[in-house]
Amino acid sequence: MSIPSRPLTVAAVQAQPVPGDVASNADAAARLVDRAAGARVVVLPELFLPAYHPPSLGADPVGTDVAADADGRVDDPRLDPLRAAAVAAGAAVVIGAAVRHPDRRRTISSLVVDPAGTVTDGYDKQQLWGGERDLFDAGRRGATLVVDGWRFGLGICYDGCFPEHGRAAADDGAHGYLCPSGYLAGSAHRRDLYYAARALDNTMFVVFANAVGGADPWRFNGGAAVYDPEGRPLARGADTGEDVLVATLDPEALAATRAAHTMLLDRLPHAGAARATLVA
Repeated sequence: MSIPSRPLTVAAVQAQPVPGDVASNADAAARLVDRAAGARVVVLPELFLPAYHPPSLGADPVGTDVAADADGRVDDPRLDPLRAAAVAAGAAVVIGAAVRHPDRRRTISSLVVDPAGTVTDGYDKQQLWGGERDLFDAGRRGATLVVDGWRFGLGICYDGCFPEHGRAAADDGAHGYLCPSGYLAGSAHRRDLYYAARALDNTMFVVFANAVGGADPWRFNGGAAVYDPEGRPLARGADTGEDVLVATLDPEALAATRAAHTMLLDRLPHAGAARATLVA
């Protein structure tokens, strides 16, 4: 598998958005992108623009959604500060949103704001969790974002709990996996296990962003992180408080890990599929 030719600096954000206030949260996102100075990729939490707050999302779908056209483009003036911040930083920004599609589907999505300020619905969450199914439709495809020769699979929160989701990204040549998320207080064990495991499973970097703060039962636990291809944190946030975690992805470390741990090459196409039953 190919390895990028040069390092890439990324940022994982943990922050507390305002429920239902897309304009205010876009302003906050712009400020956070400014804080991630030097990062070429900045990842903010799941549903950051409207906030992960089901009561608000259910009560005001018009106000909390952004609309995508048939080509996935999003043209919403509330996002203008974020566009400007991406242009000024020369960064690709991945941020969570509720997206309304031309066919009226509503998805939990990752918008990609490119360094020219264009906003695209990059990926729609495929694995919906719990009550999300009452408000949203599941995504229909995976997606890979390419920045400076680095390939990043896109996932959102519960997607990362499924090993096959990260593996599909690796099978598409991903060097990393970007996961905007919304982990609730009390879930720290799973939060810290899943994304480190996805990194080691697939010998790829993982950038995990998470919401923080809020009021029960929608209180989130931070812990944003960037993991190396063996699942070790290169940068890690606390369980409370806003933070921007900046780390540089080293292609030599990626190459060395993949040379030492060859799971991607050694995997049998149907391992475990043909099974014998033993009775003791």
